[in-house]
Amino acid sequence: MQRTLISRLKAPLQRTVLLQMASTSSIKGKLSGKVAIVTASTDGIGLAIARRLGQDGARVIVSSRKKENVEKTVKDLQAENLNVEGVVCHVGKAEDRASLIKQTLTKFGGIDLLVSNAAANPTFGPMLDTSESAWDKIFETNVKAAFFLCKEVVPYMEARGGGSIVLVSSFAGYTPMEFLGPYSVSKTALIGLTKALVPQLSTMNIRVNCVAPGVIQTKFSEQLWKNPAVKDMVMQMIPMKRIGDPSEVSGLVSFLCSDDASYITGETTLVTGGIPGRL
Repeated sequence: MQRTLISRLKAPLQRTVLLQMASTSSIKGKLSGKVAIVTASTDGIGLAIARRLGQDGARVIVSSRKKENVEKTVKDLQAENLNVEGVVCHVGKAEDRASLIKQTLTKFGGIDLLVSNAAANPTFGPMLDTSESAWDKIFETNVKAAFFLCKEVVPYMEARGGGSIVLVSSFAGYTPMEFLGPYSVSKTALIGLTKALVPQLSTMNIRVNCVAPGVIQTKFSEQLWKNPAVKDMVMQMIPMKRIGDPSEVSGLVSFLCSDDASYITGETTLVTGGIPGRL
């Protein structure tokens, strides 16, 4: 009697475990066969995204302006048994973008996914103190380069039957930060760029979405969390009362790249710990 009862109790548990294993296996391979380019992917959010796409089965090209950073990242990710190669690329330079695409095609044979993560912010302070050179650098890297990289990869995505593009914006694109004014405006532009690309890309079976991270603990955002006084002010904005981790952005990006998001395009999703944001 007792043995029969135990068997009855174990059967549903075994079925649950098997279902969980099947689900995990499916999730792990959801990007199998896909080739992804991730810009600015040797540190912070970009690195977390490259790692997650690789873990989910994609072959990934990491890129950055500095050769030593690219080489180290490739070595580290390959040590994790991820299918990763690297290309040195300054996205603001047309010849570097062309090289990035050419080397991706040479190494992996095509392009299915693009994550445009590269950004610059050479100024911090009152907006009206911004120099013309700083303004130009921000928009050259954050907006112009993002658009042209999208434009330049599209023919290769279309040749493979479609693809997915994810632009990395910021919550500052919704709620501009006082001392990051030009950067904030550039991130608002990416939200608009995402929507503007939808009509034409949809005819090519290419989806384009955007993510808007909040305060994530990276070197790029250290002005917001390294100084205790500034961090205290920032924490007052965040309902969850903590700084985000890059890995908390990467899962969303992988989802948007996958077939799980096959009917989602033109959207910007906040990853902010509860900071609201709407235009």
